[in-house]
Amino acid sequence: MNKIAAVNSPAGEPPCVGATLQSLRRARGLSLDELSRRAGVSKSMLSQIERNQTNPTVAVVWRLANALGVSIGELLDGGRPAEPSLSVLPAHATPTLRSPDGRCELRILGPIDLAGQYEWYELHVQPGGVLESQPHEPGAREHLTVLSGSLEVESGGERARARQGETVRYAVDVPHAIRNGAKSHATAMLVVAYGRG
Repeated sequence: MNKIAAVNSPAGEPPCVGATLQSLRRARGLSLDELSRRAGVSKSMLSQIERNQTNPTVAVVWRLANALGVSIGELLDGGRPAEPSLSVLPAHATPTLRSPDGRCELRILGPIDLAGQYEWYELHVQPGGVLESQPHEPGAREHLTVLSGSLEVESGGERARARQGETVRYAVDVPHAIRNGAKSHATAMLVVAYGRG
């Protein structure tokens, strides 16, 4: 999703990948220009990430990991031990994203190592809230299941409204948006499936 900003949870700051990114890039003898070309991420963005001036989106982390030939976990964790076979993530530690107007909130439920393949979120949209996104990778689709209230989805110039219990499936390799035009709060489960083309 685009146009959203990370909200620090009580569990701590989001991972700073700058030092790990710089170390991996240099170990491979890559300049910022070369990594920018391979990953499809601007040189200025790479520079900001390496200096810990910004935290990259999930999509950017995925592109960088692929360009460097490492797992997303290695880029984020910087060599920390692997997760245990069973773990419980406390509710307060679930990463949360908010739209600039604060009316849309996404709780990131999916593990980071599946980013770029599948992502799933718990979505809360206040009345009047709009979550607008730029196109994702070719072939990508979203599946929005409304748990309470109703939401309107726009994709590629088409619109559909979903009420409680209904699911909308739509292309997201075009500009798309989710809106709450109703007078009550809406909650949904949002799954992003990236294309393989």
